[in-house]
Amino acid sequence: MDDPHDDTHLSDWRDAAVGDRVVVRADLDPDEARRSGRRWTDVIGVVVAVDADGLTLRRDPARRTDPRADEEVRVPATSVVAVRRLGPRPQRRGRPAAD
Repeated sequence: MDDPHDDTHLSDWRDAAVGDRVVVRADLDPDEARRSGRRWTDVIGVVVAVDADGLTLRRDPARRTDPRADEEVRVPATSVVAVRRLGPRPQRRGRPAAD
């Protein structure tokens, strides 16, 4: 059951603000769905723009070496299924420097 005090679930995708890090669940178009065998895709990114026609995100993949890192993706309003606000990406901790 959803926690009514959980502010990560957005009641409407239009409530996403520029700069928010979000995950957007979007319907795949019929050709993509047929090819992949999936109905939806999830896009994790930072909101660059929100307008009546949809959202624009700058991808924020787990691995910075991902070739899609920082790519801008447009998610049309008609494809948005759900949006959830995420916290900032955790900072990676390296090994301590040797003395």
